[in-house]
Amino acid sequence: FKRKKIQYFWFGRQAYKPIWALQKALHAKRVLGSINDVVLFVEHDHVYTFGKNANTNLLLSTKPHNAEVVQIDRGGQVTYHGPGQLVGYPILDLHGYRKSVSWYMRTLEGVIINVLKQLGIESMRKDDFPGVWVNDEKICAMGVRIAQWVTMHGFALNVNPDMKYFDGMIPCGILDYGVTSMTNSINNSIKLEDIMSILSFEFNIIFDK
Repeated sequence: FKRKKIQYFWFGRQAYKPIWALQKALHAKRVLGSINDVVLFVEHDHVYTFGKNANTNLLLSTKPHNAEVVQIDRGGQVTYHGPGQLVGYPILDLHGYRKSVSWYMRTLEGVIINVLKQLGIESMRKDDFPGVWVNDEKICAMGVRIAQWVTMHGFALNVNPDMKYFDGMIPCGILDYGVTSMTNSINNSIKLEDIMSILSFEFNIIFDK
Protein backbone atom coordinates (compact mmCIF):
# COMPACT_ATOMS: atom_id res chain seq x y z
CA PHE A 1 0.00 0.00 0.00
CA LYS A 2 1.64 3.23 -1.13
CA ARG A 3 0.48 6.42 0.53
CA LYS A 4 0.93 9.75 -1.19
CA LYS A 5 1.14 13.19 0.41
CA ILE A 6 -1.95 14.45 2.24
CA GLN A 7 -3.65 17.39 0.51
CA TYR A 8 -5.29 20.23 2.48
CA PHE A 9 -8.19 22.41 1.33
CA TRP A 10 -9.65 25.54 2.96
CA PHE A 11 -13.29 26.26 2.11
CA GLY A 12 -13.83 29.41 4.17
CA ARG A 13 -17.29 29.89 5.66
CA GLN A 14 -19.89 27.39 4.44
CA ALA A 15 -23.28 25.93 5.30
CA TYR A 16 -23.11 22.44 6.81
CA LYS A 17 -24.99 20.27 4.29
CA PRO A 18 -22.99 21.03 1.10
CA ILE A 19 -19.71 20.19 2.88
CA TRP A 20 -21.24 17.00 4.28
CA ALA A 21 -22.27 16.03 0.72
CA LEU A 22 -18.72 16.79 -0.47
CA GLN A 23 -17.26 14.63 2.32
CA LYS A 24 -19.47 11.70 1.28
CA ALA A 25 -18.43 12.05 -2.36
CA LEU A 26 -14.72 12.25 -1.46
CA HIS A 27 -15.08 9.32 0.96
CA ALA A 28 -16.48 7.17 -1.87
CA LYS A 29 -13.59 8.20 -4.15
CA ARG A 30 -11.04 7.45 -1.42
CA VAL A 31 -12.53 3.97 -0.88
CA LEU A 32 -12.06 3.34 -4.62
CA GLY A 33 -8.51 4.72 -4.46
CA SER A 34 -9.22 7.40 -7.08
CA ILE A 35 -8.01 10.25 -4.85
CA ASN A 36 -5.29 10.58 -2.21
CA ASP A 37 -5.85 11.37 1.47
CA VAL A 38 -7.32 14.83 1.98
CA VAL A 39 -8.17 17.11 4.90
CA LEU A 40 -10.93 19.69 4.45
CA PHE A 41 -10.89 22.82 6.63
CA VAL A 42 -14.04 24.89 6.99
CA GLU A 43 -15.79 27.44 9.20
CA HIS A 44 -19.50 26.58 9.35
CA ASP A 45 -22.62 28.69 9.62
CA HIS A 46 -24.43 28.07 12.95
CA VAL A 47 -25.53 24.43 13.13
CA TYR A 48 -26.23 21.71 15.69
CA THR A 49 -25.53 18.17 14.49
CA PHE A 50 -26.71 14.91 16.05
CA GLY A 51 -24.83 11.62 15.75
CA LYS A 52 -26.82 8.67 14.42
CA ASN A 53 -27.85 7.32 17.85
CA ALA A 54 -27.90 10.67 19.65
CA ASN A 55 -30.36 11.67 22.34
CA THR A 56 -32.20 14.65 20.83
CA ASN A 57 -33.21 15.86 24.31
CA LEU A 58 -29.63 17.09 24.76
CA LEU A 59 -30.50 20.04 22.48
CA LEU A 60 -32.31 22.48 24.76
CA SER A 61 -35.31 24.67 23.94
CA THR A 62 -33.23 27.67 25.08
CA LYS A 63 -30.93 27.33 22.05
CA PRO A 64 -30.57 30.32 19.68
CA HIS A 65 -33.06 30.03 16.81
CA ASN A 66 -30.75 30.96 13.93
CA ALA A 67 -28.92 27.61 13.99
CA GLU A 68 -29.77 24.77 11.64
CA VAL A 69 -30.28 21.28 13.16
CA VAL A 70 -28.99 18.30 11.14
CA GLN A 71 -29.03 14.56 11.86
CA ILE A 72 -25.85 12.98 10.45
CA ASP A 73 -23.97 9.68 10.15
CA ARG A 74 -21.14 10.02 12.67
CA GLY A 75 -21.04 8.58 16.18
CA GLY A 76 -21.58 10.76 19.23
CA GLN A 77 -24.16 13.12 20.67
CA VAL A 78 -25.08 16.71 19.84
CA THR A 79 -22.32 19.07 18.66
CA TYR A 80 -22.35 22.75 17.72
CA HIS A 81 -20.45 24.22 14.75
CA GLY A 82 -20.29 27.89 13.90
CA PRO A 83 -18.23 30.96 13.08
CA GLY A 84 -15.01 31.24 15.08
CA GLN A 85 -14.53 27.49 15.06
CA LEU A 86 -12.02 25.69 12.84
CA VAL A 87 -13.52 22.41 11.65
CA GLY A 88 -11.32 19.73 10.08
CA TYR A 89 -12.55 16.74 8.09
CA PRO A 90 -9.74 14.22 7.39
CA ILE A 91 -10.64 11.70 4.69
CA LEU A 92 -7.88 9.15 5.17
CA ASP A 93 -7.53 5.51 4.19
CA LEU A 94 -6.40 3.85 7.42
CA HIS A 95 -5.02 0.89 5.45
CA GLY A 96 -2.00 3.17 4.99
CA TYR A 97 -1.69 3.89 8.73
CA ARG A 98 -3.23 1.58 11.32
CA LYS A 99 -6.59 -0.16 11.10
CA SER A 100 -7.63 0.95 14.57
CA VAL A 101 -10.39 3.37 15.54
CA SER A 102 -8.86 4.06 18.95
CA TRP A 103 -5.42 4.69 17.41
CA TYR A 104 -6.96 7.14 14.95
CA MET A 105 -8.85 9.05 17.66
CA ARG A 106 -5.81 9.27 19.97
CA THR A 107 -3.63 10.39 17.05
CA LEU A 108 -6.12 13.09 16.04
CA GLU A 109 -6.17 14.30 19.65
CA GLY A 110 -2.36 14.30 19.64
CA VAL A 111 -2.30 16.61 16.61
CA ILE A 112 -4.58 19.14 18.34
CA ILE A 113 -2.62 18.93 21.63
CA ASN A 114 0.61 19.70 19.72
CA VAL A 115 -0.99 22.64 17.86
CA LEU A 116 -2.31 24.16 21.09
CA LYS A 117 1.06 23.69 22.77
CA GLN A 118 2.73 25.68 19.99
CA LEU A 119 0.26 28.49 20.69
CA GLY A 120 0.93 28.49 24.43
CA ILE A 121 -2.10 26.44 25.56
CA GLU A 122 -1.60 23.32 27.71
CA SER A 123 -4.26 20.75 26.89
CA MET A 124 -4.86 17.05 27.47
CA ARG A 125 -6.92 13.97 26.76
CA LYS A 126 -9.57 12.70 29.17
CA ASP A 127 -10.12 8.95 29.51
CA ASP A 128 -13.49 7.87 28.11
CA PHE A 129 -14.21 11.32 26.60
CA PRO A 130 -13.03 11.87 23.01
CA GLY A 131 -11.68 15.33 22.23
CA VAL A 132 -9.14 17.70 23.75
CA TRP A 133 -9.51 19.45 27.09
CA VAL A 134 -8.10 22.44 28.96
CA ASN A 135 -8.56 21.38 32.60
CA ASP A 136 -12.25 20.36 32.77
CA GLU A 137 -13.37 22.27 29.70
CA LYS A 138 -13.48 20.91 26.18
CA ILE A 139 -11.63 23.03 23.61
CA CYS A 140 -11.89 20.60 20.69
CA ALA A 141 -14.78 18.22 20.02
CA MET A 142 -14.37 15.08 17.92
CA GLY A 143 -16.76 12.74 16.16
CA VAL A 144 -15.83 10.46 13.30
CA ARG A 145 -17.26 7.87 10.96
CA ILE A 146 -15.03 5.11 9.60
CA ALA A 147 -16.37 2.94 6.77
CA GLN A 148 -14.18 0.43 4.89
CA TRP A 149 -11.33 1.91 6.97
CA VAL A 150 -11.73 5.33 5.35
CA THR A 151 -12.44 8.19 7.78
CA MET A 152 -14.82 11.14 7.57
CA HIS A 153 -16.14 13.87 9.89
CA GLY A 154 -13.45 14.89 12.37
CA PHE A 155 -12.76 17.69 14.83
CA ALA A 156 -14.03 21.15 15.75
CA LEU A 157 -11.50 23.43 17.44
CA ASN A 158 -12.99 26.36 19.35
CA VAL A 159 -10.90 29.36 18.34
CA ASN A 160 -13.22 32.26 19.08
CA PRO A 161 -16.86 31.10 18.77
CA ASP A 162 -19.87 32.82 20.34
CA MET A 163 -20.11 30.71 23.51
CA LYS A 164 -23.86 31.29 23.96
CA TYR A 165 -24.50 28.60 21.33
CA PHE A 166 -22.95 26.00 23.66
CA ASP A 167 -25.48 26.96 26.34
CA GLY A 168 -28.23 25.70 24.01
CA MET A 169 -27.16 22.08 24.39
CA ILE A 170 -25.51 19.55 26.65
CA PRO A 171 -22.27 19.19 24.65
CA CYS A 172 -21.62 15.59 23.58
CA GLY A 173 -24.05 14.56 26.37
CA ILE A 174 -21.53 15.40 29.12
CA LEU A 175 -23.11 17.20 32.07
CA ASP A 176 -20.12 17.59 34.38
CA TYR A 177 -17.74 19.54 32.17
CA GLY A 178 -17.78 22.86 30.37
CA VAL A 179 -16.60 24.21 27.03
CA THR A 180 -13.83 26.73 26.37
CA SER A 181 -12.08 28.41 23.45
CA MET A 182 -8.55 29.41 22.50
CA THR A 183 -9.26 33.09 23.09
CA ASN A 184 -10.58 32.23 26.58
CA SER A 185 -7.31 30.44 27.23
CA ILE A 186 -4.80 33.01 25.96
CA ASN A 187 -6.77 36.27 25.64
CA ASN A 188 -5.61 37.27 22.21
CA SER A 189 -7.05 36.75 18.79
CA ILE A 190 -5.60 34.22 16.37
CA LYS A 191 -6.52 33.95 12.72
CA LEU A 192 -8.03 30.66 11.57
CA GLU A 193 -5.60 30.67 8.61
CA ASP A 194 -2.60 30.80 10.97
CA ILE A 195 -3.92 27.89 13.01
CA MET A 196 -4.56 25.94 9.82
CA SER A 197 -0.97 26.19 8.67
CA ILE A 198 0.28 24.94 12.08
CA LEU A 199 -2.36 22.22 12.04
CA SER A 200 -1.48 20.91 8.60
CA PHE A 201 2.22 20.93 9.56
CA GLU A 202 1.55 18.94 12.78
CA PHE A 203 -0.87 16.65 10.96
CA ASN A 204 1.84 15.76 8.44
CA ILE A 205 4.40 15.11 11.17
CA ILE A 206 2.15 12.77 13.16
CA PHE A 207 0.36 10.99 10.30
CA ASP A 208 3.41 10.63 8.09
CA LYS A 209 5.60 8.96 10.72
